[in-house]
Amino acid sequence: MATDWLKKWNTKFGQTKYAYGTRPNNYLKEKLATLPTGSILFGAEGEGRNAVHAARLGWDVSAFDISEVGQQKALKLAEKNKVSIDYQVGELPNLGYHEEQFDAIALIYAHFPPNIRSGYHKLLHSYLKKGGTIIFEAFSKAHLAYKKKNPSVGGPSNLDALFSIEELQADFPDYEILELKKTTVELNEGDGHVGTGSVIRFLGRKK
Repeated sequence: MATDWLKKWNTKFGQTKYAYGTRPNNYLKEKLATLPTGSILFGAEGEGRNAVHAARLGWDVSAFDISEVGQQKALKLAEKNKVSIDYQVGELPNLGYHEEQFDAIALIYAHFPPNIRSGYHKLLHSYLKKGGTIIFEAFSKAHLAYKKKNPSVGGPSNLDALFSIEELQADFPDYEILELKKTTVELNEGDGHVGTGSVIRFLGRKK
């Protein structure tokens, strides 16, 4: 993965404050509350706010990111909350996860670089058990207009790094769709996501 991509995230996570706060994403929080606990994998987990929340609920939590700085802050947050998470640093194909390992996969603002995104999604699909659940929230292609009005809402500036419903359907075809929609949300997640944004939300059960 490009060095400048890694540098971007190490710089963002290198501040004392947590870039996206320490509270879980609202959509993730809402959907986890409806599921029985089990094993869950968090992709592009950054500073750990969502993984720690799941661990506090009793989930067996795994997570990955490319940023060692993010990992260190996530482990510190886990220790503060008296929970443990298995957090790996590196590129997904090299991390040793295996087929049908997890009961759930959470992708919360996991904007992987466009050139590897579909490949990562296919790998993550393979790691999910049949009957397992995917929980997804990330910025839609319509989000650029919101970011232009208010840079504080965050998100990628590259249209190719944003999502459409059709792209998600192509990357995750073998799912019972429990929810799949583009919607507008009010974000208040640290200093990194503040304001109105356009997101795609996807809740699916693997067939």
